[in-house]
Amino acid sequence: MIINNQEYQVKGLNYSIRSAVETDAETLSELRLQIDGETEYMDRERGEGFIDIAGFEQLIKSDSDSGRNLFLVAVVDGRIVGYSRCEGSNLKRLSHKVEFGICVLKDFWGYGIGRNLLKESVTWADFNGMKKMNLHVLEINTKAIQLYEKFGFTIEGVLKNDKLLSDGKFYNTIVMGRWNSAN
Repeated sequence: MIINNQEYQVKGLNYSIRSAVETDAETLSELRLQIDGETEYMDRERGEGFIDIAGFEQLIKSDSDSGRNLFLVAVVDGRIVGYSRCEGSNLKRLSHKVEFGICVLKDFWGYGIGRNLLKESVTWADFNGMKKMNLHVLEINTKAIQLYEKFGFTIEGVLKNDKLLSDGKFYNTIVMGRWNSAN
C-alpha cells in the first residue's frame, strides 16, 4: 500500500517518510547490508539473507500493490537512512494482523526516525482495519522496547536463548504485540 509523504524536523534534522518505490531497490539492498553490519540488534549479520536489487524491486512492487503490506523509507537530503515494513497475510486465520520490522542507520539514531516510522505504520494499520501488530526485539535493545511500549505494544512472550551474539552469549528475543480494540 502507498501512503502520503510525511515531513519531520527533529533536533535540527529534516527528513521525510514515504512509501518505498522500485527505484529505491539498489539503495535498499546496500543499506540493509550496512545496517546489518552496524548492530547486533538485527537477526542477520552483514551479508546474511542478502536481497539483491531485483529482490527489493519485487518486494516493493508486491507491497505497493497489497492492501496488507506497507514498506516505508526515511529520507534525509535525498538519502534513504532507514526503513520499515508491515507484512500481512492472505490466510484467513492470520488476516487480522501484520508483522512489523524496522531498521535505521546508526548515524541517524536519536532523531525520532524509528519513532516516526513506527507512528506511520501504526496509523496505517489502524486505518486499514488491522486488529494486531506483532514484532520481535532483542532483550538488550531496551530503547526499542520502551518505544514500542509507548505505542501500546506489550510483551506477549520470550523466546529463551534465541540469539547467539558475537560475545558468545545467548540472548532472549522479546515477542511484542499491539491490539487495536477500536477496529
